[in-house]
Amino acid sequence: MPRRRDPDVAIRASDLSLLRSSRGGVDVRVVDGVSFVLPHASTLAIMGPTGAGKSSLATILSGSEEPGLAVVGGDAWVEGIPVRRPGRSVRELTYYTGFLAQSAGAKLPARMTVAEVIGEPITSRDRRVNQRALAVRVATLLDELMLPLGAAAKYPYELSAGMRQRVAFARTLVLEPRLFIADEPFANMDVEVRRAARDAILRRRDHGMATLIVTNEKEVVRDLHADVLVLRAGHTVAYGRGTEDLLWTPSSGADHRLVTS
Repeated sequence: MPRRRDPDVAIRASDLSLLRSSRGGVDVRVVDGVSFVLPHASTLAIMGPTGAGKSSLATILSGSEEPGLAVVGGDAWVEGIPVRRPGRSVRELTYYTGFLAQSAGAKLPARMTVAEVIGEPITSRDRRVNQRALAVRVATLLDELMLPLGAAAKYPYELSAGMRQRVAFARTLVLEPRLFIADEPFANMDVEVRRAARDAILRRRDHGMATLIVTNEKEVVRDLHADVLVLRAGHTVAYGRGTEDLLWTPSSGADHRLVTS
C-alpha cells in the first residue's frame, strides 16, 4: 500500500483500535475507534483516567514494540508510515519519532554512562559517527536541560530521579525528531527544570516538530498551548483546544472534572 505522506501532518489516526492480550488469555480492547490529526509544529495532549488507553496509544504511535499490544482496527500514519504494518519502515518511523516512555528515567541502561545513554540512538545506527561532534551534541543537550556537564561521565544510578528523567528526555531529543511523543515527560522535575524541558519542546516546535503528550496536568496543556483529546475506556469523549474549549460527547459529564479541577 502506498504511503499517505502529507508534508504538513505528523500523525493521522483513522478509527484506530488497539487490543492488549495477557498471558491469562484475556484480550482487552484498550483503544477503540480513535481518530485525530496532528499537524507539524503543533501539540496534542492525551488526557483521561487511569486505564483509558493513553499509554497504549502513545506506544503504538511511536513504533515501539510491546508484547501483547496490537492494532486490530483502523490505522494511523506517522510521517506517512502505517503503524499497523510498518514492515521495514519501522526503523524509519523510530528515527523520525522521539519516544519518552512513562518512567523512562527509571529504566535507563545501568551499565552505560550518561553520555553513552544519550548518544545511543545515534551510535546504534552509525558506529562510525564523529565522536567529537557527538560529544558536543550531548553537552548541548545536558546544558539545555540544566544538567551539569560532569554528568556525562556518570552512570544513571549515580543521579537523582529528576536528573535521570532529564537524561531520558535528552536521549529522546538527540536525533532532533520530527515528532516527539512523551508519556508524563515532566515526572520528578521541579518547577525550574520543568520550565527548561518545556522550552526545549517549544524551541523545536518552532522549527516544525510535532508533539504528542500524555498528561492530566492542566498546566502542561496551557504551557504547551496544546489541543486536547480526552479518552475514557479507550473511547474519545472530548476533543478541542486547551481544557476550557472542549467538545464533549453525550453522557461524559463525570469526566469534566478531570480537566477542570
